[in-house]
Amino acid sequence: MISAREVNPEKFNTLLKEELKKIKEISRPEWSLYVKSGVHRDRIPQQEDFWHVRSASILRRLYIDAPVGVERLRSYFGGKKRRGHKPARFREASGNSIRKILQQLETAGLVEKLADKKGRKLSPMGRKLLDKVAHEVSKQ
Repeated sequence: MISAREVNPEKFNTLLKEELKKIKEISRPEWSLYVKSGVHRDRIPQQEDFWHVRSASILRRLYIDAPVGVERLRSYFGGKKRRGHKPARFREASGNSIRKILQQLETAGLVEKLADKKGRKLSPMGRKLLDKVAHEVSKQ
C-alpha cells in the first residue's frame, strides 16, 4: 500500500485540498481574509483557497510527524522576518489560524486530540482519506 510519505507532496496537497473543499465543516472564517499567516509575512495570503491549502498541509504533517501540537506546527510554517538592515530572524507562524484549522478538522472527524495533552493525531477516518488520496496520486 502506498502512503503519503512516498508520493509527490505538491501533487498530494493539491488533490487533498480538493477533497477537503467537499467537506462542509472545513470552511474559511470571515476574519481570515484580513489576517497574515504569520508575523514574518508582508501581506495577507493572495490565494483564494489558502485555508484549504493550509489544512491539507497540516493533515500531511500529522500523517508524517504525529502527534503534533500547535507550537510545532507554528515553527514548521514559520519563516524569516526581514528587519531592514539588521539580520533576518526566524519568526513562528500565526497560531490562531493553525488552531482553528485543527479544530475544524476535529469536528470533521479527521483529527483527534490525545488525552495527555501531547497534541493531535490523525483519526482512522483521516488516515483512510490520506491513503486514498496518496493512491490516486500514485496512479497519475
